[in-house]
Amino acid sequence: MSDIFDAQPFTVTTVAGIDACRVQVAGEVDIETVPQLQQALEDAAASASVVLDLTAVTFIDSSGVRVLVEFAQRNEDGPERFSIVSSPPVDRVIDVTGLRDRLPLVAEG
Repeated sequence: MSDIFDAQPFTVTTVAGIDACRVQVAGEVDIETVPQLQQALEDAAASASVVLDLTAVTFIDSSGVRVLVEFAQRNEDGPERFSIVSSPPVDRVIDVTGLRDRLPLVAEG
């Protein structure tokens, strides 16, 4: 039986590639961790296209969704500039909020 306090710790890692910078996120994206995510996205976008890998995200709240929407709006040049690889928990929130068509989601990046 898992304890709700045994949540995976939040981590954000940036991996520079030839064509894009991959920002890998794990754990819970919430009001406490959003500043780290925002900084990683801004740093990555300064030099390359960004692939935001959320496959290890276990939870995302409205502050995390806000970051995704705002960053997507600022980088509307298409999936070659910014793309998101999601996870089931993130997919559920995106679907409930009706944002699937407004975010640059890809199957795998």
